[in-house]
Amino acid sequence: MGLLRSLGNYLIFLSAMFRNRESFRVYPPLVVNEMMLIGINSVFIVSVISVFIGAVTAVQTAYNLVSPLVPKYTIGVIVRDMAVLELSTTFTCVVLAGKVGSNIAGSLGSMRVSEQIDALEVMGINSVSYLVLPKIIAGVMMFPLLVAFSAFLIFIGGYIGGVLPGLLTESDYIYGIRFQFEPFNITFALIKGFVFGFLITSISSFQGYNTRGGSLEVGKSSTEAVTNSCIALLLADYFLAQILL
Repeated sequence: MGLLRSLGNYLIFLSAMFRNRESFRVYPPLVVNEMMLIGINSVFIVSVISVFIGAVTAVQTAYNLVSPLVPKYTIGVIVRDMAVLELSTTFTCVVLAGKVGSNIAGSLGSMRVSEQIDALEVMGINSVSYLVLPKIIAGVMMFPLLVAFSAFLIFIGGYIGGVLPGLLTESDYIYGIRFQFEPFNITFALIKGFVFGFLITSISSFQGYNTRGGSLEVGKSSTEAVTNSCIALLLADYFLAQILL
């Protein structure tokens, strides 16, 4: 019953964003600001994680290719498919759930306990729409871009980890990256980025907005936001794979 009640409150929370919302001209600057916070400020952590993931994937794949019958370009194939289908989407977004999700939940939770949200309500502003909708719009716009950027850097990391140490030649790696490439995998990765961006921003906003208590509860809300976002990502990852692949 607790899970169903939380799910119902979450759906009510989402529907509240579109009731008595503010004028359209209010949102563009808010969305741009959130895009900076969610997207631009996450470029560094995404870059570091992606390059090292690509390098480690190439090294570990080469280590396990002990049969001389398996061509070396298989390393490039595995790096490509792992990057596009899973590493650049699920793994990167789980990390972003910790960075972006905790930041959203903490900021909204602090506004709640300091009664800033109550002040907005007193002024007749739909606080859910004003505070949360720009975050969700920015999330669904920036997460696919971060996913694409992460996949590209994983390819670079695979090159660094595989070609530079001499585990395979540059031509083998490039050939493996291009070998029997399925274009729909890119579409699949971008869809996952869109869905994951919505889940992380909306769930984190829900947790932060409904914080009650003091600073201790703000920390608990941030932790719950990250935990619930990661669980939602894994469930969505499974169902999207079942539906689209």
